[in-house]
Amino acid sequence: VLAFGYGKAVGMPVGKFWLLFFAGVALGVILPDFFLRRKFRHRQEEVTDALPDGMDLLVVCVEAGLGINAAFVKITEEFHLASPVLSEEFDIVNREMVAGKPRQEALRALSDRTGVEDVKSLVAMLIQTEKLGTSLAQSLRVHSDSLRTKRRQRAEEAAAKTTIKLI
Repeated sequence: VLAFGYGKAVGMPVGKFWLLFFAGVALGVILPDFFLRRKFRHRQEEVTDALPDGMDLLVVCVEAGLGINAAFVKITEEFHLASPVLSEEFDIVNREMVAGKPRQEALRALSDRTGVEDVKSLVAMLIQTEKLGTSLAQSLRVHSDSLRTKRRQRAEEAAAKTTIKLI
């Protein structure tokens, strides 16, 4: 529409007008997708970076005697400033469970919403722990250790890449 208005106002030839029109349509289709993908990737990185710390708090809460729902509330409160994205995601899970959605469905929705592999493995572990009746605290501790190890490995990998990038 802007290309049409601009072309008419300036008295542009028809060939240039159609070129401008198709360029505008292409930008109108490509740019929003580009910005959404970039925003989604940034959100995934923030969840990935904050998840090990959230898992540590989850382990402490569960070992202190809190239920999983109360532990999610605690994560929401404590991570409000440190990681608003992680806090928001756990708040959504908690609100879904309070609204009557079964825990497994709320956790699966978290996994689908974030698209982060670490969250998917956390959700799978929580669902299996609930189904099999194993110790939640012990399972969370093992999973938390593995997430911390992955985070350390990612940091070491990024540090190793910086020398090559500087050269």
